[in-house]
Amino acid sequence: RQGYEEPHWQYPTASYGDDYTYQSHQWQPFLRQDDKDVSQGEPYGKSTNYWDQHYYKGYHPNLATTVPEQDRGQTYDSYEERYTLAARPERAGGETFGGDLGEAGVQPQEPSLLLQYRESGLSSSGYELSQYIHDGADHCDFTLSGTWSPGQAGGPLVSTPAPAAPHKFQWPHVAMCFGAGGQLVLVHPNRPAEGQQAHVAIHSLEVVLQDMKDLEELKAFPGPLAREDLHKVDVMTFCQQKIATSCDFSTQRGRDSALLWKLLVLLCRQNGSMVGSDTAELLMQDCKRQNYKRQNPAANLTGQTDDEWMSRQPGTLDLITGEVPPVVETQAQIVEKFTKLLYYGRKKDALVWAMRNQLWGHALFLSSKMDSRTYSWVLTGFTSTLATNDPLQTFFQLMSGRIPQAALCCGDAAWGDWRPHLAVLLSNKVGDMELNHRAIVTMGDTLAGRGAVEAAHFCYLMVDTPFSYFGAKADRMALLGSSHRQTFSQFARTEVIQRMEIFEYCQQLRQPKSFLLPFQVVYKLLYASRLADHGLPAQALQYCEQIATALLGQDPASHPVLAQQVMKVS
Repeated sequence: RQGYEEPHWQYPTASYGDDYTYQSHQWQPFLRQDDKDVSQGEPYGKSTNYWDQHYYKGYHPNLATTVPEQDRGQTYDSYEERYTLAARPERAGGETFGGDLGEAGVQPQEPSLLLQYRESGLSSSGYELSQYIHDGADHCDFTLSGTWSPGQAGGPLVSTPAPAAPHKFQWPHVAMCFGAGGQLVLVHPNRPAEGQQAHVAIHSLEVVLQDMKDLEELKAFPGPLAREDLHKVDVMTFCQQKIATSCDFSTQRGRDSALLWKLLVLLCRQNGSMVGSDTAELLMQDCKRQNYKRQNPAANLTGQTDDEWMSRQPGTLDLITGEVPPVVETQAQIVEKFTKLLYYGRKKDALVWAMRNQLWGHALFLSSKMDSRTYSWVLTGFTSTLATNDPLQTFFQLMSGRIPQAALCCGDAAWGDWRPHLAVLLSNKVGDMELNHRAIVTMGDTLAGRGAVEAAHFCYLMVDTPFSYFGAKADRMALLGSSHRQTFSQFARTEVIQRMEIFEYCQQLRQPKSFLLPFQVVYKLLYASRLADHGLPAQALQYCEQIATALLGQDPASHPVLAQQVMKVS
């Protein structure tokens, strides 16, 4: 195409476009001497971008000559008249634009020049033109002629049929679809009409996807767990394999995930039942050992200033007994001095001495026989010696009828491990069970707010928090060990659904009629669909049967959408 100029083509003036026949079906390009860019601002249907300018210039060079301005209208009239006469008999079935019906159809003609150009490679714009020319009777074709003049157009224009609609794909390709029973069907691009053998290949999806991690994860699970031939040892073995292969104990989240799997093993071993001491033992198995530093009681709690306290240090004269205490006092000497203070009736001094020397047993017993205010004062002094994150603080605060501070601060790196505090809450029930419940739920909410979802769900399970739906963002749990505040694809992972099914299985060991509706509604049916997608239709059908059995045990009319979806997947 090199060597050709690229002038802009232009339609006739807008006043010539009143006739519908001309606007829709017939037009001729003209070139003006004073032509300018007319590609801007033109109506969509008249844009010259839809027609390859080189096509007309390359094979109809006379069209590129300048038509004088004064002959434009006359030229259009002759074109319109010739087109109207030629187009009417060309409409197949006797239909013309002029309204004449019932005329005879056209005789078979040679393939259009457009198709010839495209097949011969003369014009690279043939494919583009074929997108817009679909009916040869609607458009005027030009004859290939070395010379052309308007006088040659005296006779009726003869148009040839345009090619059929273009193929959707330029080259033959393999057609693929999914068949029933976990199959992949491939149709190879052979042409039987040309003597080639038709070839259809049927593959098993299980074989095609055998190296994928998702398929291995699905095949390793012993589900569905409602099978009669399933033993709970198989379930416990699967949980232990998950702990060994998918839990990173170097991270806090990995340890929390392993804790959930261990809890499922415990529930499965004890047929779905557990007590607080069992869970406390589980919590302390891999708990990080931490040393909690003890502190001296504050001076304002003992009622003495620093100077008064220094005056009572070893090596200074004791004004009460008139003796000089030894530099290093043994436990026996400390108790002896406590007794001597009581000899002289100095009970408050004896309390201060006991508190200063960590004789909390003596101090608490003595204060309990005095007034309640003194007892509270000694008790506060004792708790002030404990570290803030000491589990003893959690215990004493719970026994005092308060929600422990650990429930509001756990999960922070500076606070330490949360497990000893939960063990204290589970193993020591106070008279007010509601207080225990609120303390554990508060701890779970705190952990969830810090991103420790597995740890939070462990707390929720301890107080039988019900499961909810994915869309109920205000609720605490939807699937065990997964936050429903993230996207659904991240939320409903295969491992999470498997863990939830094991928990449901443990519940049914204790209560055979247990029915977790939110889990049955979406997630187990979703898991069945994933099995079918990976070429495991037999297991998928077993899941559908299990869901249908559970629905029949309930009221099928109360879950019409679920019943319809189960039948559809089945």
